[in-house]
Amino acid sequence: MTLAALVEALGADGVLTGADCERYARDWAGNRRAMPAMVLRPRDVAGVSAALRIAAGAGLAVVPQGGNTGVCAGALPGAGMAVLSLDRLAGLDIDPRARTARAGAGVTLQALQEAAAAHGLAFPVEIGARGSATIGGVLATNAGGFNVLRHGNARALCLGLRAVLAGGQVVDLMTALAKDNTGYDLRDLLIGSEGTLAVITDAVLRLVPAPRVRATAFAAFRDGQAALDFLARAEAETGGLIEAFELLPARAVALIRRHFPELPAPLARPADWGVLVELASAAGRDAAPGPDGRPALAGLLESLLAEALASGAVSDAALPQSEAQRLALWRLREASLEATTREGRWIRFDIALPRVAVPAFLEQVEAALRRQWPGIRTNHLGHLGDGNLHYSVMPDPVGWDAALTARIEAVVLDLVAAHGGSFAAEHGIGRAKPHLLARRKDPGALAAMRAIKAALDPAGILNPGAVLG
Repeated sequence: MTLAALVEALGADGVLTGADCERYARDWAGNRRAMPAMVLRPRDVAGVSAALRIAAGAGLAVVPQGGNTGVCAGALPGAGMAVLSLDRLAGLDIDPRARTARAGAGVTLQALQEAAAAHGLAFPVEIGARGSATIGGVLATNAGGFNVLRHGNARALCLGLRAVLAGGQVVDLMTALAKDNTGYDLRDLLIGSEGTLAVITDAVLRLVPAPRVRATAFAAFRDGQAALDFLARAEAETGGLIEAFELLPARAVALIRRHFPELPAPLARPADWGVLVELASAAGRDAAPGPDGRPALAGLLESLLAEALASGAVSDAALPQSEAQRLALWRLREASLEATTREGRWIRFDIALPRVAVPAFLEQVEAALRRQWPGIRTNHLGHLGDGNLHYSVMPDPVGWDAALTARIEAVVLDLVAAHGGSFAAEHGIGRAKPHLLARRKDPGALAAMRAIKAALDPAGILNPGAVLG
């Protein structure tokens, strides 16, 4: 009865069953929980509404899914669940005068960026999975990425959205307003809710002028404090033009190049505090050539690095001499997730810290882990500019069980908490971390979250098991 009703509402090509569901059962890394009972592929908002109304009436759990590029299993279905794929909601319209985009949830990040670029604009969420990640997923997880330092997370770039509640009711918040204080901010509530409160179908997104010029370097800093001091000075001297400040230490570079040997080493000598720094500007004055023929922005970065070299804060630096060399540095950074996945099984942490605390945290966590497990392997890199670290731990496989994982989590996350940090920076909670949310979220905040979930999804059909468990 439920299947027939869904086929009637969505059409025969809007409901997949059996082997046709297989590709929706796995994420980008091949992880799989269960074959979905069916896959629903509505063409528009009305179709999403009808699908959820029917599912709610039948008590059918629904897992919203975009590009399936997440790393916390938030879009992987469990047994008996239906996947609600948003891939056919692919409408896209750019308003160059308003500097906005109206994008369906199924539009890929790359498609949006390319459409914006045709008008001299940019949507500055930058992640390695841009070719597969969708706008629905970007908003549902409040995605971060390389440019958060300057532009903020996805939430900061969303002006309005439309979403469908568990019972099929459409919530239309598709305004293009910078200011709208008409009651509770439902837009910001739904962004980052990982499909547990509603299904985001489309959004109005803020665009920015596309950079006319970029200046990039890979620098070896004396230590973490020297890197942070350089960042603070560069922010002041450039007027906030730093778009990325990515920590890529020697250990991480070696791991990446082990799996991607075609990628060149950024420096001749490895650096424990290697940082990829990039400035970007849309201003003509910064793109204008100086006396030496180079853009003014490149000259500014080089002068900052020369000052740091003279003081001993930087021991070496490489500046790409072509766009191909610049992109090679970014390919090295973007290959990190796939390289660590190829390397083997890790306990992965996506942590946020006050950026001033990063050097002390790394020193303390390495010492704490090695006191208890002398042969343990660790790897780290991340968005130093905003304090987001991707920290990975690989224990000895002999004796590695759930209890050991819990002990290692406690060591790492107790130190994160001691520094005023968070155990979930940009990847979300999904189905991988509800146990950490239950233990480490403020009890009052957790109770409020559960009350919101109960109010918006009383039957619990939206992405059950994600976020709250």
